[in-house]
Amino acid sequence: MDIIHHIGELQQKLHSHKENGLSIGFVPTMGALHAGHISLVERAAGENDIVVVSIFVNPTQFNNPDDLRNYPRTLESDTALLRKFKCDIVFAPDEKTIYPEPDTRTFSFGRLEQVMEGRHRPGHFTGVARVVSKLFSMVKPHRAYFGEKDFQQLAIIQNMVDQMKFDIIIVPCPIIREEDGLAMSSRNALLSQAQRKIAPTIYQTMKKVEKKYNTHTINQLKDYFKEAVELSPLLKIEYVEFADESTLEPIDQKLDKQQVRLFVAVLAGDIRLIDNLKINS
Repeated sequence: MDIIHHIGELQQKLHSHKENGLSIGFVPTMGALHAGHISLVERAAGENDIVVVSIFVNPTQFNNPDDLRNYPRTLESDTALLRKFKCDIVFAPDEKTIYPEPDTRTFSFGRLEQVMEGRHRPGHFTGVARVVSKLFSMVKPHRAYFGEKDFQQLAIIQNMVDQMKFDIIIVPCPIIREEDGLAMSSRNALLSQAQRKIAPTIYQTMKKVEKKYNTHTINQLKDYFKEAVELSPLLKIEYVEFADESTLEPIDQKLDKQQVRLFVAVLAGDIRLIDNLKINS
């Protein structure tokens, strides 16, 4: 496994692989790797000849400076973990490599960036699009792998690929959960012992909402979720939305044959936990 910090070395190595007709699978990450990331790496390894994993904490997608400062940075343990799997290249650039000068590009994603995460984190998806588009231009993979935990981000990236005409297949991958149901996230490492103990309530309540979906209104389901989760003083709801899976447009009433997904964001102290669940009505 090669650990590369500079674009020139990365592109030279990848050019050689492509000249030999090898396919490139790419897993962009911000590090603090866990089993969810590894599931993406394994999927990429099963579908490509060469696997590239990037590790870069992108400052332009953080709204809260404290969140950026506290985000776990664990490059040494991340690379040690990746050596156990089929990862050929770790690209670990510094900020000046990605942003040699300020990136002032703007993107327009319409309603996709105005709801849920976009509404609560203004500018977040512009930051995501900036860094992912840069990484795509550097790596030029055949396929790129993203987890469905960030379902809205996945839709934004697919939209960006279409807009910028990248010749890249975006591969969505299922959410990986802890045994108690909590969606795996690098931020979970920041939870206190008490917060970690109560955090699985989020997914457990989402599953209960799914069971009630056919017998309750959308507003009743939202109220139920809020009341059940906020029984714990350690958890506070930021939003709970039901949305059309294809457009991500929030819905307030049910329609026949509509593919619906439940989206939630919950604060455990200063730690922000997001999750989503496809509703099988």
